[in-house]
Amino acid sequence: MEPWNVLLASHVVAALFVLAIGPLQILRPRRDRIHRTMGYLWVAAMYYVCFSSFGIVSDGHFSWLHGLSAFTIVTVTLGLVSAVRGNIASHRGNMIGSYLGTAVAFIFAATVPGRAIPELIATDPSSVAFVCGLVVLSTAVIFVSLKRGDGMGGPSRTVVTAQASAARVADSSEVRERLWKARIK
Repeated sequence: MEPWNVLLASHVVAALFVLAIGPLQILRPRRDRIHRTMGYLWVAAMYYVCFSSFGIVSDGHFSWLHGLSAFTIVTVTLGLVSAVRGNIASHRGNMIGSYLGTAVAFIFAATVPGRAIPELIATDPSSVAFVCGLVVLSTAVIFVSLKRGDGMGGPSRTVVTAQASAARVADSSEVRERLWKARIK
């Protein structure tokens, strides 16, 4: 069994965060600012989970889970690049595949005897429930705050800038027209 330390605990919390955000990203029909913001958080957490896994070894050896981490780094990166390039089908496939891989790894890590999570569940289930609840709650708070911010506070900065530019153009046209009329008189 791996001893609990800051790296392992942060790895587990980030993995729980990834698992909590995933369904929100996959099942929400709208692909908007909330989707992008939650996606950036999800990608950052995925990278942390994958890279931190290389610091977590049993008996000094890597396992198939480390191979899954390396593969997931590639698929998340491909999904991110696909989104930037507008290839939505590739983006969706890579991100859903990465999420499912993380879910499989979590099920393995949480159910195989001799690993840290099953040991913690057996010895301190209230702490496990507290941490899981905290991760779900923080995910919900982030989502709700993004959702509320989506319709509040007036138009976006881009809209305001466009409106201000249009007003300046209209004002300058008006000024030119007045000057032209003044010359004629």
